[in-house]
Amino acid sequence: MSSSVPRSIDEYLQRLRAALGGEDPALIQDALYDAEEYLRAEVAAHADKPEAEALDTIVGTYGTPDEIAAAYRATEVKVKASLATPAPRPSATHDNVLGSFFAVYSDPRTYASLFFMLLSLATGIVYFTIVITGLALSLGLAVLIIGVPFFLAFIGVVRAMSLGEGLLLEAITGERMPRRPVHPGAPSGFLARIGAMLSDSRTWTTLAYFILMLPLGILYFTIAVTGVSTGLGLAAAPFIALADWLGGPEWAGHIHLGVAWLENPLGYVLCGIVGVLLLTGVMHLVRGVGRMHARMAKALLVTPGA
Repeated sequence: MSSSVPRSIDEYLQRLRAALGGEDPALIQDALYDAEEYLRAEVAAHADKPEAEALDTIVGTYGTPDEIAAAYRATEVKVKASLATPAPRPSATHDNVLGSFFAVYSDPRTYASLFFMLLSLATGIVYFTIVITGLALSLGLAVLIIGVPFFLAFIGVVRAMSLGEGLLLEAITGERMPRRPVHPGAPSGFLARIGAMLSDSRTWTTLAYFILMLPLGILYFTIAVTGVSTGLGLAAAPFIALADWLGGPEWAGHIHLGVAWLENPLGYVLCGIVGVLLLTGVMHLVRGVGRMHARMAKALLVTPGA
């Protein structure tokens, strides 16, 4: 057997990880999962041969670590191009500060981030409830025989949740997140798997992320609802006042700002301008929050270097 062929699955994965050095950790996690899943299945199918001998045959058809790394890099470029948000058409308004300020409304990521911030309150409550309940039951059942399998199932559910959360964040913000989980490795006993999970920092950072989602969800929802409603309300003030003065329908409402010097046409126009500027600023904040949250989630949910 050629010395260039890895003699074990672990050696193959180490070489693949090294060949993908410098790439996005999410990409590395996906590549390692695919490779380990395939190699372990093929080695099991060649159970009559030693692992090193079986790998000699398998690598010949599957590819060396360097070849697989090159294939993943090429595929990632194509996937990024296909998933990228269409660039806005060149416009003269984008060449000045004011045009760039209002260009936030033409970015689809802005509305996706706003949707995420509104949704985060509900998801934060669900995540927090599942994690706290799961941890409490795991500790309470630890003295019973069902405690170990329950803990394993609970961590499995949490990791499935993290994968789904990552896919949601990638769709909303474009930040590359894993599309496959971390491979559990070679089959092992309950105690060995418990030890691996307890020693894996990603287990605790994932749990911390889902616990943090409740206070963050409350904060995000409050910012989104308060900021957008206040901006829209102020921006609509001149139009509501105009409808009121023209004797419009009752549903048009009335404007009562409670500030004497604003109770005039110029004051209502000023409110409208402030409302537009405030709403635009909030949309910039919303887009920034989406990007910041995606980076924080990546730091907590994705193992560095997979």
